[in-house]
Amino acid sequence: MYRSHRCHELNKNDVGQEVELAGWVNRRRDHGKLIFIDLRDRWGQTQIVFDPATNQAAHQLAEAVRIEFVLQIKGKVRARPQAMINEKIATGEIELEATELKILSKAKTPPFEIDQDQAVNEEVRLKYRYLDLRRERMKNNLQLRHRIIKEIRDFYDQRDFLEVETPILIKGTPEGSREYIVPSRLYPGKFYVLPQSPQQLKQLLMVAGVDRYFQIARCFRDEDQRGDRQPEFTQLDVERSFITEEDILGETEELLLLVTKKFRPDKQIQAEPFPRLSYQEAMERFGSDKPDLRFGLEIVDVSDLVKTSKFKVFAQAETVRGIVAPDCAGYSRKEMDELTLGAQEQGAQGLAWIALTAAGAKGPIAKFFSPAELTALQDKLGAKTGDMLLFIADKEAIVLPALGWLRLEIGKRLGLMDDKVFAFCIINHFPLFELAKETGELSSVHHPFTSPHPEDFALLEQEPLKVRSLGYDFVLNGTEIAGGSIRIHDGKLQKKIFELLNISEVESERRFGHMLQAFDYGVPPHGGIAWGLDRLIMIFAGEANIREVMAFPKDQRAKDLMLGAPTEIAEPSLKEVHIKVQVPKDKSSKQ
Repeated sequence: MYRSHRCHELNKNDVGQEVELAGWVNRRRDHGKLIFIDLRDRWGQTQIVFDPATNQAAHQLAEAVRIEFVLQIKGKVRARPQAMINEKIATGEIELEATELKILSKAKTPPFEIDQDQAVNEEVRLKYRYLDLRRERMKNNLQLRHRIIKEIRDFYDQRDFLEVETPILIKGTPEGSREYIVPSRLYPGKFYVLPQSPQQLKQLLMVAGVDRYFQIARCFRDEDQRGDRQPEFTQLDVERSFITEEDILGETEELLLLVTKKFRPDKQIQAEPFPRLSYQEAMERFGSDKPDLRFGLEIVDVSDLVKTSKFKVFAQAETVRGIVAPDCAGYSRKEMDELTLGAQEQGAQGLAWIALTAAGAKGPIAKFFSPAELTALQDKLGAKTGDMLLFIADKEAIVLPALGWLRLEIGKRLGLMDDKVFAFCIINHFPLFELAKETGELSSVHHPFTSPHPEDFALLEQEPLKVRSLGYDFVLNGTEIAGGSIRIHDGKLQKKIFELLNISEVESERRFGHMLQAFDYGVPPHGGIAWGLDRLIMIFAGEANIREVMAFPKDQRAKDLMLGAPTEIAEPSLKEVHIKVQVPKDKSSKQ
């Protein structure tokens, strides 16, 4: 054994005891006669004192010690003088008087300070991730991640769920995000893919009679990166048989409340039970299917008030909606131009505004409205003198998301997003289908195994875009943290959905034949949910992106800066898997 105790364990009750510690040098202070070293391990720190009067050899060796050296130290625990007690650490009442020192490993000077949480370039942090993970903040994030996942495992274990591991090498069944492809050595010209999620596998487990399944699953998606995305990520996957939507929603809410109250008791949960909004309601009120409910500023439909106005843009638009920016009537032209540009980037043609000043209504469109019309607009929006009225006119599909962005932007500028509050909500009754931007054909909003709402079965043939699904999401402070659905368990209905998605019988057999065959052998009604664990833990840790709660993430360009991946593969290895590489000229020149 290299140590008798860990670096957080010693206290005044251990005074006089002979102990051994091992760890990294967090700080070193040379006071001439005395040398002080703060020794650090995963659990904490202990101050070590090297006194030549106690052991000359150990003191002399300590003179050569530098930060991040790995040491083994023997010594006697003694109480610190009252004036020297450090209440910030668990071992602050004691120190270790060193009698022996062994340098287990020397270290170069790190490229950034380990003992302080200072801003460091992320590329440097990711390149030296093994050093970054030594820092207190990152260590705490990993520990929080571990504890939350353990709590989740215990929750489902206590409810008779089986944790079942599903394969990483599976069949490619394109249905959404781009897949990572793995060539087969044994079968030339054929490939596996890495799973985007265990969706089909967990449904097959229900066919197999597992009944209650969960998994902490690794998932892979070859998509563009952003703050809450990574090429590989961790998902809590849950599936149950003989259940309803209410069963899944209630159980998920129970677990979310449990982990919130246990790991973030400092947060105020805005509402229990969680508010539920249909997709349509969420879009109409907040312009988003993942609304941040920590503040109001709801969208208001004013189409009926402006259809006879002299402002032709409003009078001729399919819909006109607006929000109130409280106490923003004094916004400058520059600020209004920034908001207008942001709305245009969301697809709006422009942004109309009226400032309600003490001297009256001001702004480019105010002159088009009579005093009575202005009063009606002010009343419907619930505005007061000093507020700014913001309007967008266009098709509903453009107006609502643009105002949703505008609402969030105003909320940020006014500091309305209270960091002390956790505002959960549930969004359900999503559309079953949407039109793909690339082809204009029907595509699944969630995935093709999501069940239509029973009340809308009659609409499938003639008005499929009006069909609601039994899909649902959980949202926390404007971030989607979990999503799922009740699945189709009827083979005929599943085939019908494939037809509507323009997936031919041959194509459906090629991609999903295993599912359709399994459905011939008795399928229980089933459904489930998948949590984005990285996103949830990111919010719990108070971080801005999921890279901060993952041990070894990729950067924003999907590169592993520490290992240097992706890399070229040697020609013999490529030949083994029957691959010939042809790099496009425009890409090869950039590498």
